[in-house]
Amino acid sequence: MTDPIADYLTRVRNAIMAKHKVVEIPASNLKKEMTKILFEKGYILSYKFEEDDKQGIIKIALKYHPISKVSAIKSLKRISKPGLRKYSDVDNLPRVLNGMGIAILSTSRGLMTEKEARKENVGGEVICYVY
Repeated sequence: MTDPIADYLTRVRNAIMAKHKVVEIPASNLKKEMTKILFEKGYILSYKFEEDDKQGIIKIALKYHPISKVSAIKSLKRISKPGLRKYSDVDNLPRVLNGMGIAILSTSRGLMTEKEARKENVGGEVICYVY
């Protein structure tokens, strides 16, 4: 697999389109941190890290509106790709939907949203947009 982050986003996107309640994803430290950010920002219902004899599995419970059954995640978009990395300094951090969405960044201080990066005064690689 050449791009595990794109695979992560695609699995979540496909599960949402199929109206699944839970999606299983092969684990890595970066994917675990992305899952924690999505949970903290209210885009997913819950998550669980399970260890197996290989790399482990992340089980994500997706969040839907109780009446209209619309997902909390409208769009997941990969920005920085293996063939073309996108970096942003602190002065040019992206704003997703005028602050309604989040951009997940990989910085020297770990994974964080663009709002946290502004507070910390750091830039980094723009991994994806979520809204």
